[in-house]
Amino acid sequence: MKIFVTGAAGFIGSNYVHHVFATSDDEVTVFDALTYAGNLDNLRDVADDPRYRFVQGDICDRDAVSAAMAGHDAVVHFAAESHVDRSITGPDAFVATNCDGTNVVCDVARQIEVDRFVHISTDEVYGSIDVGSFRETDRLGPRSPYSASKAGSDLIAMAYHETYGLPVIVTRSSNNFGPYQFPEKVIPLFVTNLLEGRNVPLYGDGGNVRDWCHVADNCAGVDLVLRTGTVGEIYNIGAGNEITNLDLTHRLLSLLDCGEDRIDRVEDRLGHDRRYSIDCSKVRALGWSPTRQLDDALADTVAWYRDNRWWWEPLT
Repeated sequence: MKIFVTGAAGFIGSNYVHHVFATSDDEVTVFDALTYAGNLDNLRDVADDPRYRFVQGDICDRDAVSAAMAGHDAVVHFAAESHVDRSITGPDAFVATNCDGTNVVCDVARQIEVDRFVHISTDEVYGSIDVGSFRETDRLGPRSPYSASKAGSDLIAMAYHETYGLPVIVTRSSNNFGPYQFPEKVIPLFVTNLLEGRNVPLYGDGGNVRDWCHVADNCAGVDLVLRTGTVGEIYNIGAGNEITNLDLTHRLLSLLDCGEDRIDRVEDRLGHDRRYSIDCSKVRALGWSPTRQLDDALADTVAWYRDNRWWWEPLT
């Protein structure tokens, strides 16, 4: 199979390429604009693989997408603006990339008649939930420009399935962490700050709850959905590791032998959702389950950033 992967020089996309090469004989075209979060160093250990091809391009550029996607059997669409804080200060780029770009990718995929199209989304499209967990059939309630633009992109992708028969499947994953994550997200930000002797900024009271899934587990879930998921369906992917941001901070401090004095309490983010939680029974029914325990995965992640300063120091 020839797979066209958008945004695959980014964090989750590059880990997905590693997963495909490690578990299949498939060919992959990486299509990425190489904006600030796209980095070919994420893929340098597979760059000489004959199954790998890189094309630099913007998903909003229809001609570039058409030229690069031709001849592929499947599309896995990771490319997106993805940082909530950036969406609050600059929402235009999020709507343009996440909505307009998704429309272009879907339309080109429709025209070349791909066999499978997986659209990568997030649990943030559901909004906050006090009790229980969101299922795929629940209504969307995004509360930031980022999550609203991702909810819009979900609807665009599913509309292409309903209107044109594009074989779309959507995945909505919980917070990911692991190697190659740009150090603006909380785990790599906190780890790199602590490694450099700086404090970590904790929003509000630290009581916001997130479900943390190691990126390798998420990529295994995405790949399983690509190959065996039902067209027209949505699959939540989460590891069931719900902890508060304060708890997460304490675990990272402990792994780096740092104390409470390294926390700087900062004003809470605008529209900061209190708790995310998703029911993942559908993807588990396909045979997926997370393979990494949270504390072990956090320790491995801290070790990766400690051992790979060459990768993140130029970015900070």
